[in-house]
Amino acid sequence: MDLDGIDAIGRTAFEVALLRAAEDRRPDRLFADPCARLFLDAAGITGEKPEFAAVMGPQVAVRTRFLDDALLSGEARQVVLVASGMDGRPWRLGWPGGTEVFEIDQAPVLRFKDAAAASLTARCVRRPVVADLRSDWAVALQEAGFRPERPTAWLTEGLLYALDEAAADGLLSTITGLSATGSTIAFDHVEASDALRTAIGPELLRLWRSGPTDPARWLTRHGWEPDVSDLADIAAKYGRRIHLAYDPAAGGTARAWLGRAVLLGQER
Repeated sequence: MDLDGIDAIGRTAFEVALLRAAEDRRPDRLFADPCARLFLDAAGITGEKPEFAAVMGPQVAVRTRFLDDALLSGEARQVVLVASGMDGRPWRLGWPGGTEVFEIDQAPVLRFKDAAAASLTARCVRRPVVADLRSDWAVALQEAGFRPERPTAWLTEGLLYALDEAAADGLLSTITGLSATGSTIAFDHVEASDALRTAIGPELLRLWRSGPTDPARWLTRHGWEPDVSDLADIAAKYGRRIHLAYDPAAGGTARAWLGRAVLLGQER
C-alpha cells in the first residue's frame, strides 16, 4: 500500500504499531488492538528492533491502556485525536452511542489509514481531518464539524516529545481556545536520557525536541487542572514492570509522565 508522502514523524507511528501488535499477542495484554497488525500488514512492515522494543514496549503498553481508560471515563461525546498516526481507537474502542471522533493528521497518513481499514466498521462517527499542526489546523477541524461549544476529550499521544516548549505552548493555546469548560485532555510525555538515546536510534532522536519540561505547570498555566503521574506509578497499578530507564527508584533518569487534565471555567 502507498506510503508516499508520509514524513519521518508520520513513519514513527509504524514503530509504535509494532509495539502495540506485540502487546495484542500477549495472553495478559493490557488492551486489544487488532488494527495495529492490520496497518503493519498493509504497509508491508514486519519485525521489531529488539533494543527499541525493550525500552519502549512497556511504555507504549502502559500509556495505551491509561489513555484508553482516560478517553472512555469521561462524558464528552466529541473526541479529538491530535496527530492520530496509526491510532486504531475509532475501530477498537467501545465508544458510547453518538460519539464523534475527529482524527487530525496529514493527508498521506489519513489516506493510508482509510485504505488499510476499508474492511472495518468504526465504532463511532469517525471524522478524518486533513491538517498540518504547523498550520491553522483549527479551521480544518471546525470545517469537519467540530463544535467548540461542546465539551471535548482531547488526546495528544506520542506527540509532545517532538515539539519544543514554544510549539507545545502554541498547541495547547489552540486546544484551549477550542475547548468548552469541562473539556479534558489526556497525554503522555517522555524526556530523553542517555539510555533512551541509545535505544531509540538516530532517526527518532533527530525528531526529539523535549516538549514541556514540567507538564503539570504547563497545563496549569493555560487554565487546566492537571492530574499527572510518573509512568512507573501507573505501570505498577497495571501490574507491569517498565524499563529501568524510566524507574526513578532504580536510578532511571528518563522522566516519563501520563496525565489527564480538566479545563476550568472560561468565558465563551
